[in-house]
Amino acid sequence: MSKPAPLPLPSLHASHSGNWLRTSTGATEAASKGDAIMAAADTPVLLLNAPLVANRLGYPDLSGLDLLELFAFVHPARFCVPTPRGLASALELDEPEGDEAVPEFLQLAAGALVEECENPEWFERAGAWSSLQSLERLRWPWAQVLKPHIARPDRAEKWLFSALPEWEEAGERGAPRQVEMPPADVTAKLDELTGDKAEKRKGQQVYTQDAAKIFAPRDARELPHVALAQAATGIGKTLGYLAPSSLWAARSGGTVWVSTFTKNLQRQLRTESRRAWPAKRADGTPPVVVRKGRENYLCLLNLEDALQGGFAGRPAILAHLVARWASFTRDGDMIGGDLPGWLGTLFRKRGIAALTDQRGECIYAGCPHYRKCFIERAARDSAQADLVIANHALVMVNAARGRDHAQRPTRIIFDEGHHVFEAADSTFAATLSGQEAIELRRWIIGPERKNRGRRRGLSARLADVASYDEEGGEAIDEACEKASALPGDGWLQRLHEDAALGPVEELLAAVRTVTYARDEKGQEAGYGIETEASGLPGEVIEASNAAAEALARIRIPLMKLGARLEAIMADPPDWLDGQGRARIEGARFSLSWRVDLLTAWESLLVRLGGPADPEFVDWLAVDRSDAREFDVAIHRRWLDPMKPFAKVVLEPAHGVMLTSATLTDRIETETGDPQELQWQSAIARSGVAHIESQPLLSQADSPFDYAKRAEVLIVTDVRKGDLPGLAGAYARMIEASEGGVLGLFTAIRRMRAVHGRIADRLAREGLPIYAQHVDPIDTGTLVDIFRDDPKASLLGTDALRDGVDVPGRSLRCVVLEAVPWPRPNILHKARRAANGGSKYDDRIIRAKLAQAFGRLIRNKDDAGHFVVLSSAFPSRLLSAFPKGTMVRRVTLDEALARVKGGLIGEDDAHADEDTGILNDNIPDSFV
Repeated sequence: MSKPAPLPLPSLHASHSGNWLRTSTGATEAASKGDAIMAAADTPVLLLNAPLVANRLGYPDLSGLDLLELFAFVHPARFCVPTPRGLASALELDEPEGDEAVPEFLQLAAGALVEECENPEWFERAGAWSSLQSLERLRWPWAQVLKPHIARPDRAEKWLFSALPEWEEAGERGAPRQVEMPPADVTAKLDELTGDKAEKRKGQQVYTQDAAKIFAPRDARELPHVALAQAATGIGKTLGYLAPSSLWAARSGGTVWVSTFTKNLQRQLRTESRRAWPAKRADGTPPVVVRKGRENYLCLLNLEDALQGGFAGRPAILAHLVARWASFTRDGDMIGGDLPGWLGTLFRKRGIAALTDQRGECIYAGCPHYRKCFIERAARDSAQADLVIANHALVMVNAARGRDHAQRPTRIIFDEGHHVFEAADSTFAATLSGQEAIELRRWIIGPERKNRGRRRGLSARLADVASYDEEGGEAIDEACEKASALPGDGWLQRLHEDAALGPVEELLAAVRTVTYARDEKGQEAGYGIETEASGLPGEVIEASNAAAEALARIRIPLMKLGARLEAIMADPPDWLDGQGRARIEGARFSLSWRVDLLTAWESLLVRLGGPADPEFVDWLAVDRSDAREFDVAIHRRWLDPMKPFAKVVLEPAHGVMLTSATLTDRIETETGDPQELQWQSAIARSGVAHIESQPLLSQADSPFDYAKRAEVLIVTDVRKGDLPGLAGAYARMIEASEGGVLGLFTAIRRMRAVHGRIADRLAREGLPIYAQHVDPIDTGTLVDIFRDDPKASLLGTDALRDGVDVPGRSLRCVVLEAVPWPRPNILHKARRAANGGSKYDDRIIRAKLAQAFGRLIRNKDDAGHFVVLSSAFPSRLLSAFPKGTMVRRVTLDEALARVKGGLIGEDDAHADEDTGILNDNIPDSFV
């Protein structure tokens, strides 16, 4: 590719190591923060990731010609890591050699993107000219630059909503045939997927045969085949379960659902599935479909509203860039799909969220874009698919209240199965909060008068029903009248002013008062506070009874309306066409969901004054962030959320597998059967203990030689609470490793403090460091940046402990600031008391350690160190690490020497033969 002509505009680059300005005539100079800000304020400058540059300069109002916005316009739905290195790779340009070379590179990259607009082979030309006209009216900075380079098309371009294809209805897929799969056929399928040249791994073959057993015909109702499969890293579990899944789908004509907890694994599964299925069948339908919750997909009605004045200023520019993307997207997935994760962060925080269906406000067939809806297309494609890739929450919600019973999954594989408990805990919870209540009010009544947008209440959505059916119209009117008892706009401010309106606001005010009154920590650090829902004062009980009665008065007319809609469907009027039936069916589903929600809230309130139910944990909370209140709530959780999971998900299914590299508890004991004890936790957290089926327990050990590829270093001389010492240890560890460090923290505040102390110093050494909750970049993009640059390091919290797949040199050292002890909140304390006390804590910690360690070794060539910067590491937790892994208790200097020298494994005669721990460095308290 020939070198593009640089765009003759000034450019700016800011990093922790310094700031550089380049003039339009070609001179690059270092600049102070003040000079850089002045230059950007005087004239539009080229820059990359304006929010990040603004963060580096400490000037939040910075604006300019952001190359990421230009890339999103020229190449919508195309992946790009938002760094100079990543942009160079995407545009096939030479990577800048250092920070000082970045401004010149920005001019070259801008020139390359502008030149692409004149290329006759520009793939994304469709709609560009029309979009640019709209962006010019919005004063998008790039519009004037691009205008001379994008020719007006000979024919008028179709508007997005006309150009998108419509989905087509398909006949209902029949029930799957009952088939059996001989082991030889399953093995042959696995061999086909892995390829002739692949190494035959016995562990993978055994795992595949065990996975195949969940597809056997069921012997009795509510007795599914259940397999719990521990598959250590390196086994090849993805192909291990896709082999029997694809074979069964082909022979039975059924659908297999594979559920994950992280979006990263969903992307990996989509890629791996191409070995078993083509992208399209002969009839053009996809055999593999990714399904997510509605809030992940672009809502075309919200987009239309945004394009027609619902958004103003910068958000309006975002809407037009999203419209460009919508013309080229694979499936309309905005969160983890092919929309660049960094695009939303370039604009206001909730810009992307406002373009999705966050509030369950979909009007289904009443929408003018219903036939082109990405969500409806995904739902119909999944009904005909062989493989549906979903997430744990969606599978559970679909099983509990899916619109179509025939589409509810019956063969399910839960990958990342160690997270099923957490997902069930959230799915089957009940929370009555101010935020939840106001959303219900808006769904019933519609928006407050001063609000903009297209949100519509029941009266607007079902106006034709109200005019046709008198009883239905009366039910709508009554529901709208009674819903005024729910909190409205400004409810939280009224609570602060002791001026609550209506019974639900009065309840929330009483909850807030008693929660603050019982606070034991003096509102410590501005974090949320909570109190048990027991021994409550009379004011709270009275307010809860009044609120429960108000909720019942809302629920009753909604139930009446649901009955009237059902009657209309049973005896439809002449004017009710197919689309109208679909709209009413959607309204019935939405009503059922809200009735269930109100019923759960009533049940929660009625029990507040009575005896505690041993099945549940109830508490009151004031949610805060950085000392700012944002919600008040009453919570109810199942003590064991696997009980409803077993009833709703397991019993109706025919075959279910939970699989993970950390499914079992790695426990060592002097008494009892170690294997039985290891599986106790997995069985308890799978729900299988609540059904009559006996689970198949399958274990496949890793083929990796951890003794030679990894080492655990427990640093004994970094004092607890010594923040400068902790920051210094992190900086020195990153220097010793020359980047490639994943730093995991148990507290956001400490992570921010450490990052602030070390980022500039490391950047000057050519070791960039990024951090969650510091850099204005979403987590997925941060991981992409980290993966792309072997010299980069990444600091984060729990979200990075699990589901991050960074093989190779980019991740060669994991550093924990401390043992991840569970937060002792009310829910945890209740479960701890019911599940063995400190042993329950230990199981949770070992699981977290195992998951964090799993980030280090992703393939057979990986090697590295796992460092814990805390001497307070009990020996009973060491079994979290794979067998054979060397564990050393060392000083910081000794740890740095081993990391810097790449020293791994047993090279000291003093190692204990049984544990692999170097006893000469263990403090007496741990021997």
